[in-house]
Amino acid sequence: MKLYIKYMVSTRCKILVKEELKKLGLHFVNVDLGVVEIMENITLLQRDQIKLALLKSGLELMDDRKAILIEKIQNVIIEMVHYADELPRTNFSDYLSEKLNYDYTYLANIFSETKGITIEHFMILHKIEAVKELIIYDELTFSEIAWKLHYSSVAHLSYQFKKITGLTPSFFRSLKHKKRNTLEDV
Repeated sequence: MKLYIKYMVSTRCKILVKEELKKLGLHFVNVDLGVVEIMENITLLQRDQIKLALLKSGLELMDDRKAILIEKIQNVIIEMVHYADELPRTNFSDYLSEKLNYDYTYLANIFSETKGITIEHFMILHKIEAVKELIIYDELTFSEIAWKLHYSSVAHLSYQFKKITGLTPSFFRSLKHKKRNTLEDV
């Protein structure tokens, strides 16, 4: 049985969900961002217990099909931008369509209608957070960051970074107290 969980965007969230399932005596097959596959079919009481345990941690069990699809879109983007070693070399719209088995136009319309921003803008926001993280680590040059995150050039990365943050990447690197947003807040 699959359960879909909203706001599950990090490795810590996955660990937390595993712990809660163990406390309830449930056995999981797989725990990924936004989705958990458990061995058992659960009762309504168990579902309510899971829902309550997740809420205490800032997570939500989802029932609505549209909300589940939106969460899947977000999780594909988050996983791709923040956790994959390399972004896919294919067109993103094709990648997302293939990953979720839906037409991209349908996904884009539902996402925009529900979230109030486009999939592209959501992805840009996450790429900028990834850029901030890589700048803070101070291990890569701007050229390497641009290549890693599939920007066509450092100029393109800089333009997008400044448009979103109001700062140039160089100025951001020079700040003592660099501010990053949590993934949940992007």
